[in-house]
Amino acid sequence: MTAKTVLVSGASIAGPSAAFWLHRAGYRVTVVETAPALRPGGQAVDFRGEQVKLLDAMGVLGDVRRHETAMGDQTLLGLDARPLFTVPGAAWSGEVEILRGDLARILYEHTRDYTEYVFGDRVTSLTETADGVDVTFAHGSPRSFDLVVGADGVHSGVRAAAFGPERDFRRDLGFGIAGFTAPNHLGLDHTSVMYNEPGRGLTVGSHRLPDRLHVALVFAADGVEFRRRNADEQRALVTRLFADTGWETPKLLEALPAATDLYVDSISQIHLHRWSKGRVVLLGDAAWCAGPGGSGTGLAMMGAQVLAGELAAAGGDHATAFAKYEQRLRKPATVGQKNGKGSGNFLAPRTAAKIRSRNRAYRMLSTRVFGKVFTWMTDRAANAVEYREYPALTAA
Repeated sequence: MTAKTVLVSGASIAGPSAAFWLHRAGYRVTVVETAPALRPGGQAVDFRGEQVKLLDAMGVLGDVRRHETAMGDQTLLGLDARPLFTVPGAAWSGEVEILRGDLARILYEHTRDYTEYVFGDRVTSLTETADGVDVTFAHGSPRSFDLVVGADGVHSGVRAAAFGPERDFRRDLGFGIAGFTAPNHLGLDHTSVMYNEPGRGLTVGSHRLPDRLHVALVFAADGVEFRRRNADEQRALVTRLFADTGWETPKLLEALPAATDLYVDSISQIHLHRWSKGRVVLLGDAAWCAGPGGSGTGLAMMGAQVLAGELAAAGGDHATAFAKYEQRLRKPATVGQKNGKGSGNFLAPRTAAKIRSRNRAYRMLSTRVFGKVFTWMTDRAANAVEYREYPALTAA
């Protein structure tokens, strides 16, 4: 009997995770990715509790630990750019933290031997038939698959093809985010620094690569148009938005022309009433993007295991499996969205008074009592889905 086929769109984190578990469930998986190769760098993502159990079950925990950031404390600067206080790194880094690009490479290396990866292409249309989905691509020849999984992020092409335009489901939270790497002229070593001015926030840190700084910028996005921009336009936008910002910002912006990993986007959430339509199902940010602080990466990986497990348990009955998958993930996704909703206001308060208020609240994280409360809040999102073994997901 020929194994059923699945097309997964997206080769970042959710897509290769789905490939891993769907292979365990007996499917032949093709992953298509718009980018010409794996994307390096990106922000750090952390894992806690049940999510660490998942990494262990996938056999990738050792690799993740070998590439973890091992971040230490974060120093918060005042409006005068002088140090105010230090927050322990454990408040943000979870049990293990890794750069998104490093994690994507690890997952790719663990799945490439049995997964067909197609880079530099994207889905352009989906047509469901009686026994499958006919798919057209921007460059490749049309193909048919039994199922399609949209794991292609907040700007999902699969979601647009199957459910409708992005504007119907995206809720912008009023802020934007940008990130790139720069030379480590600050001499940071497994530590980070956070600086704010009204409506703008910078967090810079250095970890595994001592000569590099990872720069994260968050900004109030009033009047900012987040259309698809080329690299030069993105550099110009970031330079304009932060041109008059103090502290080390001018020096950091000098690194923009040479940065090959710059990304710029709105901080947004995705809200849909259903995550599946016929033989097409959404996973991760394509279905429930929460924004920073929403434990999105870990939840996407947990979701991949649940999706494959339910398909295996249902004997391939996708309608039953998709319904049970959503039943298990809907509440945890809502928790993540609730946590992520205030991320912009926390990372880039719009006024000096709000910055000072945020700083007072942030300082409490360094205290024993409030540190435990914050840990409980972050762990709640990470542990919202209990890791369960599906007997049908036998090792391949």
